[in-house]
Amino acid sequence: MGSGQGNTAGSSNQSNVYLNKIDHEMERKGYEMVRYADDSVIRCRSEEEAGRALAEMKRMLEERGLTLHPEKTRIGNAMKEGFDFLGYHFESNKRWPRKKSMDKLKETIRTKTRRTSGESMGCIIADINQSLKGWYGYFKHSHKWTFPTIDKWIRMRLRSILRRRQGRKGRGRGADHQRWPNAYFTRHGLFTVTTAHILVCQSR
Repeated sequence: MGSGQGNTAGSSNQSNVYLNKIDHEMERKGYEMVRYADDSVIRCRSEEEAGRALAEMKRMLEERGLTLHPEKTRIGNAMKEGFDFLGYHFESNKRWPRKKSMDKLKETIRTKTRRTSGESMGCIIADINQSLKGWYGYFKHSHKWTFPTIDKWIRMRLRSILRRRQGRKGRGRGADHQRWPNAYFTRHGLFTVTTAHILVCQSR
């Protein structure tokens, strides 16, 4: 499957007015397009069809004084290299947070789990939960293997704090898993994205 992706350059109001008209015109021409603001993806059955769709989109935009973003517009195979769209990475009929989205989450958690933190574990976890719940609310549609890795990394950060408080260096590892098992953090109210995802799947 080929897909053309990009965003437009031009004033925001002007772009939205023209892009709404282009959505309908592309649909009349038989193209399946998904758009949010000025970001869009055109789903095609072949690279040749994707090339025609991209050319058609470029023509219609230029007629309206708009242009495709040269660095963010490309044709790709969604079954191989995939593509990023609205914070997700889509590939092989699966989706997960793109690298930039994951990096942003980890940076947020790092600032809340510094080993020198003097706050109680309950307060640290409550602060983490605010970020995790918001992040999960958006990325809950990711593939299931996305979530255990995040939970494991967060617990490592928390064990590192506890380890530091015992006067030991380094990050949480080895016997720290027995000293502070996963249940320890559950008792302190840690929100786990894996559990949240399982519950959502069961409710479906």
